[in-house]
Amino acid sequence: MNLPNKITISRILLIPVFVAVYYLEVIPFNFVISAVIFAIASLTDFLDGAIARKRNLVTSFGKFLDPIADKVLVSTALILLLLPISADPFALAEYGIPAFLPAIFVAVILARELIISGFRLVAAEKGMVISADKWGKVKTFFTDVMIVWVLVFMNFDLSILKLVGFILFGIAVILTVYSGIECLVKNKEIIKEK
Repeated sequence: MNLPNKITISRILLIPVFVAVYYLEVIPFNFVISAVIFAIASLTDFLDGAIARKRNLVTSFGKFLDPIADKVLVSTALILLLLPISADPFALAEYGIPAFLPAIFVAVILARELIISGFRLVAAEKGMVISADKWGKVKTFFTDVMIVWVLVFMNFDLSILKLVGFILFGIAVILTVYSGIECLVKNKEIIKEK
């Protein structure tokens, strides 16, 4: 197994550690620590691809596992943020933000990921490859930054910081929808029937 694939597997192995620390409220600043773990895991997504391309170590296993590892990491974090324990990162009723809106945001992000993953499967069946483009990478980076922001400030009950996190969440959703639509439009020949 080459180095990029080992890095990808390390990202998967960090997911249960991230979840455990998130729930271990006996640890001081557990949300901040979980944010650091998430950030490290997210950085491995950029690192494994860069090493694979630079050293010509791209493998079928890596092409298969890397996007799955990224989606499981981000999906896990988003679901955790919807299941607050002592700290609710989106308790923003004082700003008139309905409590259900973050759940809709998560549903939109997860739906986009599933749709694009299915789209890539159809492309692969036809011998085509849809690689991540600029907007997909921007979406991923921004979503990761938003998650780290929200996690870091869950240990501090300051509504303005929660509001900033919610705004970042909204921007991440907009980027998610835009990048998904762009991917589908740019590759529409994949779903055309002959």
